[in-house]
Amino acid sequence: MKKLYNVLVMAILASLVLAACGTGAPQADNLLDAIKQRGYILVSTDPNYEPQSFLNTEGKRPSDTKCPSDALTTAEMQGFDVDVAKAIGDDLGVETCFATPSWDAITAGNWADKWDFSVGSMTITAGRQKVLDFSVPYYFTPAAVAVRADSGLTSIDELAGQAICVGTATTYEAWASNNYADASAPPESSILTKAPADVTVVPLETDQECAQAIAAGREDFVGYATSGTVVDANIAAGFPVVKLGTPIYFEQLAAAFSKASSLPTDSLRAEVDKIITAMHEDGRLSDLSTQWFGVDYSEPAE
Repeated sequence: MKKLYNVLVMAILASLVLAACGTGAPQADNLLDAIKQRGYILVSTDPNYEPQSFLNTEGKRPSDTKCPSDALTTAEMQGFDVDVAKAIGDDLGVETCFATPSWDAITAGNWADKWDFSVGSMTITAGRQKVLDFSVPYYFTPAAVAVRADSGLTSIDELAGQAICVGTATTYEAWASNNYADASAPPESSILTKAPADVTVVPLETDQECAQAIAAGREDFVGYATSGTVVDANIAAGFPVVKLGTPIYFEQLAAAFSKASSLPTDSLRAEVDKIITAMHEDGRLSDLSTQWFGVDYSEPAE
């Protein structure tokens, strides 16, 4: 009798387990479906890259957000990239949330599923394509060099023997180092002006920190390389810098997806491509670019 009782108990427990499994939501087999099931996308971007992406100090976190507690909401971030990411989330029918890892961690790939994809003004490069997949570009910007306003420098050639600051693992670091074999190097065919061979490179975590260091009085470098949009914003904000010469190269910037994602990203990338293409066609990217930069960078420079 006791043996029969034990068998009955085990059968009942097994049926309860099967019933519980049957009532749960089916497990997604791709990243797009997983995102739609949970109701939000987690996008990596830079919280210190004005005007592309930066903290909104007056923003208040909504009480009804689906974002994880360690992620930022669209109310707490602002900028061009932030608005592009939000538009992608809106078109997918989910909330947009933001992770803020270091730039070199984003460009390295192998994200361990800590965020879904990047909308962080990443330039498409051959080296990065080994570990990342890219969407169609959502905008195109000139790279530039800014120097201290009192430096007296007027051309890129005059950077010879000088030290300039760059963000780590950026196209600007590869350009300043003349290292076109680097994974982050811009295509050599896009280079309009090369850096002098004897420039000393001073890397900081982000190129915006270079501008902020100059504004704070740091003097161990004469200038920095970054997006022309950042230089323009720095000058408008009263930073003591001037733009040096013409663009050094042009960048194609896109959303990025890790090849090491545990869930396939193909369907998600296809949807993001469709959304970005629609934003080009209906003028939303043009409007956002003009809003944040004062210039329409949504199409390649001629």
